[in-house]
Amino acid sequence: MAKWGQGDPRWIVEEREDGTNVNNWHWLLRKVGPSPARDLLPHSADSCASVAPHPALLGLELRSAQRDATVWSKGKLRELLVGLAMENEAGRCEISELKQVEGEASCNSRKGKLIFFYEWNIKLAWKEFTTGMILPTKAGATQALTLERKLTENALQASPVALGVRIPTVALHLTELFDTTVEQLYSIFTVKELVQGFSKSPAVLEAEKGGKFQMFDGNITGEYVELVTNRKIIMKWRCRNWPEEHYATVELNFVPAPGQTELQLDCKGVPVCKEEHMKFCWQKQHFEEIKGLLQLTTQNA
Repeated sequence: MAKWGQGDPRWIVEEREDGTNVNNWHWLLRKVGPSPARDLLPHSADSCASVAPHPALLGLELRSAQRDATVWSKGKLRELLVGLAMENEAGRCEISELKQVEGEASCNSRKGKLIFFYEWNIKLAWKEFTTGMILPTKAGATQALTLERKLTENALQASPVALGVRIPTVALHLTELFDTTVEQLYSIFTVKELVQGFSKSPAVLEAEKGGKFQMFDGNITGEYVELVTNRKIIMKWRCRNWPEEHYATVELNFVPAPGQTELQLDCKGVPVCKEEHMKFCWQKQHFEEIKGLLQLTTQNA
């Protein structure tokens, strides 16, 4: 950098009577306008000045050394993000609201180049539209739909109808062989102490039609739909992290085999995004743990 007053031709501003900032060598800041980048493009001497003004520039309007683009950027982020949608075979997701925009942005011009600085913390809200199985909402959130019509001069009222959304689901089929009798394997799913034995956690069990059950510290809950002793169990079954009030239908069939029992599991209504977790739950947390319990029982016999 040339020293002030030595007449070095590189010190452009000192030698120019009009004070033009050639190639935007000095930091500039333009007044707020519709576009931060456009405001920082090179301008003539009547609209910009050097950071350390030469006496020839004293009659000109002085401006700051950088441009704050925060307000403009917030508006632009809202314009670009709100209403943005993504869609595939599972459904559609749309950004509905820019809930929080914190941070700052600035735009500088140096040696004819635009330089941008920004740091943002953004929180969005979205709406999801999916297809597949009907998912009821909580009873407290449902709207009662009343239909009235005359029938032999009597008013007929319809029961409240639960509104809901649709979610994509899959069906699973698993089979496993156990070195035990049908009777013992059946009891492992219907006797509280045995359920607590393989799950290694407290359980609540009412092994009868319409009875409730709760296992793995409340992470699995449901209801017995049908029980045929030593042959079949049908349950409404859900994990805690599934969509609210959504249950899969789990059917267990106990098939005798020479010296063993084959357990056939059919499950319908599993949310697509929970398919792998469902397989892990039954294969690792049920089947393997039950085999361990049976082995322990044999050793203690």
